Amino acid sequence: MPYRDLTRNSIRGLITLTTVTPHLRFFFQLSGPEKTARGHIFRATNRVMDSEKEASREEIADSPLFKGDEALRLDKVIIPITAAVYFTQFLDKTSLNYASIMGFPVTGQNYNLVSMAFYLGFIVWEFPTVYIAQKLRLGKYLGVNVIIWGIVLLCHAFANSFHAFFALRFILGMCESCVSPILISIISMFYRKNEQGIRIAYFYAMLGFTQVFGGFVAYGISFYNGGAMAPYKIVYYLLGGLAILVGILVLVCLPDSPVNAWILTEEERIASLERVRDDQGGTENRKFKKEQVIETLLDVRTWLIVLATMLTDIPSGGLTNFSNIIIKNFGYTSRQTLILATPSGIVEVISVVVCGYYSDKKGERMLPVIYATLPTLLGVALMIGFNDSGQKGVLLFGSYLIGSFGSTLSTIYAYNASNTSGYTKKLTINALTMVFFCVGNIIGTEIFQPKDAPAYIPGKAAIMVLLSAQIGVAYLLRHINVKLNIKRRAIIEGIKREKGWTDDDVQKEKSVVHSPT
Repeated sequence: MPYRDLTRNSIRGLITLTTVTPHLRFFFQLSGPEKTARGHIFRATNRVMDSEKEASREEIADSPLFKGDEALRLDKVIIPITAAVYFTQFLDKTSLNYASIMGFPVTGQNYNLVSMAFYLGFIVWEFPTVYIAQKLRLGKYLGVNVIIWGIVLLCHAFANSFHAFFALRFILGMCESCVSPILISIISMFYRKNEQGIRIAYFYAMLGFTQVFGGFVAYGISFYNGGAMAPYKIVYYLLGGLAILVGILVLVCLPDSPVNAWILTEEERIASLERVRDDQGGTENRKFKKEQVIETLLDVRTWLIVLATMLTDIPSGGLTNFSNIIIKNFGYTSRQTLILATPSGIVEVISVVVCGYYSDKKGERMLPVIYATLPTLLGVALMIGFNDSGQKGVLLFGSYLIGSFGSTLSTIYAYNASNTSGYTKKLTINALTMVFFCVGNIIGTEIFQPKDAPAYIPGKAAIMVLLSAQIGVAYLLRHINVKLNIKRRAIIEGIKREKGWTDDDVQKEKSVVHSPT
């Protein structure tokens, strides 16, 4: 069939399907920079039909983009930029951890409150920022936020009081609250479900790299004698400047959706939409749909994801800001601590990438959560059991094992991307995830109390209890999804028998018989 006829039929099919079920309309009510994506597609289609170029369906199907052969062309742009954003975000978020042993002027309970301020700003602004993001182009909105938080980081170098640091950390949290929902939405618009887990892992693995990079940078700065300014101020100058550069890169280069991706030709944009259509994940849509919000809130799996997020991020909130302090209390100097803390980041990178690959390869989302949590439980147990032994090597080994559970939130992100249909619904569950990410981190800043120093045994015991509960929640969520998938397959098999359909027929009618998960 000529490509122009294929395109015409594809567009006609897309339009027809919008009337089939309200659950699918989100996919076709797309938006571009000026008008809806439907307008973009029609204009691209007309230009293709006016040209003399023809290609068969087989030729289009053989396209690497259409077949999804790792979507290498997309990867060359989207993955490095999303990774750079996440690298910058986590480096900025953990800057307080480095500053805490480099002359930071706020200590004790006030330090806990400054740490908490970031998450307060995050939680206050999460739903407003998701709503605003849906009305604007995602890449541009993200880029502006990155530049603003870079400026806020620079301002940290000029602050000198608790109140100033609290306010700056609050604003920083507001600016960074849009990152994960936008990155997950962009990944889910460009990639199929079985491609999303590893690609989310690619940018999430930056959390581990930031620990390595930040540790060595802080180690280098620690040799500065502090004659002109306190060492922690240099950290904020460097991180603020880096964030501004990354923000400019996002503004210029990050595609918002397949509809306006500058790295694709008009024909390839259509092919890109076609290849993710069966996943029913939705693409950019500026209409806020109340019914999708209600559907999300009434789904028990939403609240299990919320609970899993909290159980992950209460420990994370404490360790993010206290890990260096804990290692220093093993009996090391501040300078030694900066280097000795870096292997934990390497463990986290390995865990994130391996779990992301396994998640896509096996079609599993919750089993990797369980696998990644077990080494962390062992690590915390070692730090409690050998606390007074004087065996620094065992204590360090335990602290490194803790890095394995860093992949948990990455897998939850992948779950949200691949198991949620509808653009508004996807943004809603991502926003809920990030709100309770903040709640968990806020609680986490309080589990390591100054009165429990230097061992912080109650805080470590709390981490063991929380992560044990996490394993139970992950298993329950997997059990529910397995049951739903069995039921769905039974419905499909019944329709196949009734109508005499083949598997190919089911694929063509998938939008009708497949309810979103």
